[in-house]
Amino acid sequence: MSAKKAGIYASSKSKNPSVSGRTQRNKKKKSQTSGKKKQLNDILADSKGAPKKAKPEANSKMPSKAKKTVKSSKTPKPSKAAKASNKSAKNIKEIKSETLRSYERQKKLEDTMPLGSTISQLTSDLPILGKNLDAPDRRPWKKLKLPKLKLDVTGKRLLIAVGLLVIILALAILIVARVFTVDTVTIEGNTHYTNEEIYDMVLGDRWGHNSLYLSMKYKNKDIEGIPFIQTMNVHIVDPSTIKITVYEKAMAGFVEYMGRYFYFDKDGTVVESSDKRTTGIPQVMGLKFDHIILYEKLPVESDEIFKQILEITQLLAKYDVEMDKVYFDSNYNMTLYFDEARIKVGGFDNIDEKIIRLKDILPELKGKKGVLRLDNYSGKDSIITFEVDN
Repeated sequence: MSAKKAGIYASSKSKNPSVSGRTQRNKKKKSQTSGKKKQLNDILADSKGAPKKAKPEANSKMPSKAKKTVKSSKTPKPSKAAKASNKSAKNIKEIKSETLRSYERQKKLEDTMPLGSTISQLTSDLPILGKNLDAPDRRPWKKLKLPKLKLDVTGKRLLIAVGLLVIILALAILIVARVFTVDTVTIEGNTHYTNEEIYDMVLGDRWGHNSLYLSMKYKNKDIEGIPFIQTMNVHIVDPSTIKITVYEKAMAGFVEYMGRYFYFDKDGTVVESSDKRTTGIPQVMGLKFDHIILYEKLPVESDEIFKQILEITQLLAKYDVEMDKVYFDSNYNMTLYFDEARIKVGGFDNIDEKIIRLKDILPELKGKKGVLRLDNYSGKDSIITFEVDN
C-alpha cells in the first residue's frame, strides 16, 4: 500500500501543470536574454565597423565536412563598394559620437546654469554636427559683436555741420592758394645786398609766395636784425604784387683790419664786420688804431675826422661822384682815389667848389695815372694841374 501510494505520488508530481509552466517561462526568459545579448553584440560590431561573423546555430544540421571547409577558407579582399560603405559607416559613427558628446555637454550646462538663463545661452555651446570640437576656432572675429552706433537728431545735425565746415575750409584754402600767389616783386633801396638776396630773405619761407601770408606776417612790422640793413618794409600792392623797400644803415666808410672789413657810421661806431667789400662805401686809410671792437667807436686821436669823412661822402653823393678810397695824412689833409688817379684835395677850405670842379675834370682822367692838384684851389681863376707818374 505504501509502495503504491508512492508510485501514485511520483506520477502525479511529474504531471503537475504548475511545475511545467514555470519551466517554460524560465526557458523563455533565457531565450529573451540571449536575444538581447545577440542584439547588443550586433550593435557593438556595427559601431566598430568590422563585418559581423555569422555563427552557426546550435540546432543547424550542417555536415561536419562543410563546417571544416568554412573554417579553413580564406576571407576574400573587399571590393571598392565595400570600402566606400565602410568609410561612410565610419563617418556616421563619428557624427553619432560627436552628437552624443554635444548632448552630454548641453545636459551638463543645463545642470550648472543658474535660473533665468536664456535659451540662446543654453544652446550657444551646442556644436554643429560634423564639426571637430577639439580644434580651436580659427575665426574669433565671428564671435565679436560690435555695438551699433545710434545717433539721435542732434548728433546727425552735428555730424552734418562738421562735414560742411570741413568742405568750406578746403575750398577756402584752395582759393587762397590760387588767388593770392605772388608773381611780381619790386625791390628798391638796396646797395649791400643784391635783389636775389633780398628776395630770398623775404619770400624764403614755405608760404612766402602767398601775398595773404606776407600781409599777415609783416603787418605793422618791419624786417630787422639783418646786417647792414636798418629795416625793410614789405607792402602788398595787390594779391599778386608786392613792393620791398630796403633802408640800409648809414655808413660813412670802412677800414681794413686783420683781413676783414669793419664798417662804421657817421659817429665812428663800428656797426658791421664782414669779409665782403661793399661797393659805394669808401675805404678810409691813414687812421691810426691798435684794436677794433664791434659796436664801439674806432680808437682814433680825434673824433673830428669822422665828421670830415661824413661830409666828404655826402658831397660826393650829392654831385654823383664815386670815390674808391680816401687817405688822411697826419695833418688830416685828404687825398681821393679814382682808379689809378689821385686827387689831392687838401683841407676843407672851398670844399664844395673843389668837388664841383672835380666832377667836370674826372672824365678826362679816365685811364690816366698821376696826381690832380686841387689842394691850392681858391676859386675860378685858380690853376689846376695834373702830374703824370713816371
